Amino acid sequence: MRNIVLIGMPGCGKTKVGEELSRRLKMPLVDTDQLVELRQERTIPEIFAQDGEAAFRDMESDAARRAAGMTGVVIATGGGMVLREENMRMLAATGIIFFRDRPLEEIAGENHAGRPLIGSDRDRLQRLYTERIELYRKYAQYTISHTETPAEAALRIMEIYREVCGT
Repeated sequence: MRNIVLIGMPGCGKTKVGEELSRRLKMPLVDTDQLVELRQERTIPEIFAQDGEAAFRDMESDAARRAAGMTGVVIATGGGMVLREENMRMLAATGIIFFRDRPLEEIAGENHAGRPLIGSDRDRLQRLYTERIELYRKYAQYTISHTETPAEAALRIMEIYREVCGT
């Protein structure tokens, strides 16, 4: 059974969509950010503050490897997972990659205080979007856009998943 891999900007709703998919498809949800936090016994903001982004990216790659080694799970990735091609290769080897493409204006209107690369800085969010949008498009096998709620996105992903996997 192939995994469902969710990629997209920080704050686009990958975890919420993942929760919907997990509930509806009865597949476990694996959040790569949570895998990092559990292994490190620290929050991501703490990791960024204490070890820096480069160290976090190494931890994130380890989480991608562990998640890709699972079968029949929904994987919600961190927004920067696409920054390393090796991560995306591993995740694509066992999963189908879906990009939740939400308008930047919608993401910017939400609270991102716990996200170390964004915080409350809208300009930083715009820079991240500009840096990453082509990577999301490059690695996505399917793009899920024009969905207002996580439930709508989950339903669209389920339709594609069932069509591709024949379930």
